[in-house]
Amino acid sequence: MKLKPGLSLLAALIFAGTTVFLMAQDDGKKSGAKQPAAAKAKNAKGKGKKGKGLPKKELYSGEHIKALIITGGCCHNYIFQTYALGSGVGELANVEFQVVNMGGRGTAAKIDLYNNPNWADGFDVVIHNECFAKTTDPEYIRKITEAHRAGVPAVVVHCAMHTYRDAEVDDWREFLGVTSKKHEHKSEYPVKITAPDHPVMKKIPTDWVTPTDELYIIEKLWPNAKALATSVSENTGKEHPVIWVNDFKGTRVAGTTYGHSDETFRDPVFIRMLANAIIWTAGKDEG
Repeated sequence: MKLKPGLSLLAALIFAGTTVFLMAQDDGKKSGAKQPAAAKAKNAKGKGKKGKGLPKKELYSGEHIKALIITGGCCHNYIFQTYALGSGVGELANVEFQVVNMGGRGTAAKIDLYNNPNWADGFDVVIHNECFAKTTDPEYIRKITEAHRAGVPAVVVHCAMHTYRDAEVDDWREFLGVTSKKHEHKSEYPVKITAPDHPVMKKIPTDWVTPTDELYIIEKLWPNAKALATSVSENTGKEHPVIWVNDFKGTRVAGTTYGHSDETFRDPVFIRMLANAIIWTAGKDEG
């Protein structure tokens, strides 16, 4: 594995042997890693082209989907989660990942990546798996949402729903497709599939029960969002969306509030759902 300046050797060793990973990692301070940039990714539609010599995968065997994972912040084992996501999805689909892990382990950060107005260029999909609830600067938040408004698809995972939670503006929440401010206790939650024919739910068993994870309280499902699966609160008996899709100004977004625990990222059903979400948001699904 080839290292760029400022990349973590440990990270490179962890991800060696899986789909290609490049990681920019810091402790909340400024990093010397370069920002990823190339031609702007568009929300392509239709089947991916099958390239010569590409490995045959169960879910998607076309030209590699270029995915950027953005991760960091408090409360979660993001090194393991990123490894599990990348290696697990890589078994099912041709996806090439780059990883940015910035902002340290606190609840407030403004990472350098977003200071580049072209931060999402060259990617078919961005996977947000970060956790910065106390960051509230509207201008900073809009640096992120504007890239998605311009057509870069996204998959949003777990604490991405509580990232920028304290912000007064709704830009991030409209992008996500849900509003959530708190979660309930950890448990093993049955998942009720409400849209079994959607590509994100392809081959997801109807009797799926999560490993130990948190149930996020969804205060609002935004008008352009559609719930694909729900779970029931053990405290109130209320159903909450746990997997959904959102049409953000014409851009595909898929989200799940699950993904707190390492056990969830070890769950092949959860990884399959994320693989489906990446394929669908990137416009490489067959439906």
